[in-house]
Amino acid sequence: MQVDLNLLTVLDALLEEGSVRGAAERLHLSSPAVSRTLGRLRAVTGDDILVRTGHTMVPTPYAVAIREEVHRLLRQAHEVLSPTRELDLAELERTFTIQCHDALAASVVPVLVGRIQEQAPGVQLRVLAEHSADTDDLRQGHVDLELGGGRPALPEFRSEVLGHDPLVVAMRPDHPCADDLDLRSYAAQPHVVISRRGRLTAPIDEVLAAEGLRRRVVAAVATVPVALQTARRGDVLVTCTAILGRPLIEAFGLITRPLPIEAPAAAIVCNWHQRFDSDPAHAWLREQVRASLAEITDA
Repeated sequence: MQVDLNLLTVLDALLEEGSVRGAAERLHLSSPAVSRTLGRLRAVTGDDILVRTGHTMVPTPYAVAIREEVHRLLRQAHEVLSPTRELDLAELERTFTIQCHDALAASVVPVLVGRIQEQAPGVQLRVLAEHSADTDDLRQGHVDLELGGGRPALPEFRSEVLGHDPLVVAMRPDHPCADDLDLRSYAAQPHVVISRRGRLTAPIDEVLAAEGLRRRVVAAVATVPVALQTARRGDVLVTCTAILGRPLIEAFGLITRPLPIEAPAAAIVCNWHQRFDSDPAHAWLREQVRASLAEITDA
């Protein structure tokens, strides 16, 4: 059975006004049009809805019984088709899932959690590590935000570059190059590369190749802590981001030196699915991530 929901609008007006003329004026329709709709309502429900008593019309017992239900249904339909865009953070209860690499997590998440708890104590945050391969989690809705250095290629995803982080070289304080790190000594030292896919090269190697140099990579590891722990125990160099890597670099008691060659700063990118574009709560979360990163970079 196909139900014309416009019938509910006319039925609500008829029950509220108690007459065809009153309902027509309320709906800005002609009396004949409302009268025809009343005939359809009678045919659909098998009830007269309104009956004449002298010079007035009165509702039937069935009409009286459904009056509040009809009004409630119309109100719900209006709420569905005209959703409010106001966000009550004090009442917001939602769990957001963010996926990012470990340096981003170590830097941004502590600040982000503090901001969320202060503004929306009913919100929970799930922070997941990066996968070693690309997944469909963002498209499937398993992840709300993806933070990293790359952008999805498909147009159904949205991306925003939140900032850029220059590269530095991390090492032990007593490393042989701690006092003098030039380009040739940088290339000559053993290196540990950070790569979630296990790649033994990075974009910096192309920059070195243009200078006729090649560095010696002894290992590729998936996370920044593993790379920095390796640097703490030996004379290897780790090229990483300066701002996001700072908490972990300091935690491992390492020092940093400027990268002895010009190289582009690492982009910090926020990715999400287009389904969340108009979601006020998701937009608020994106703003909190943006503000958290700004707080870190300005520190």
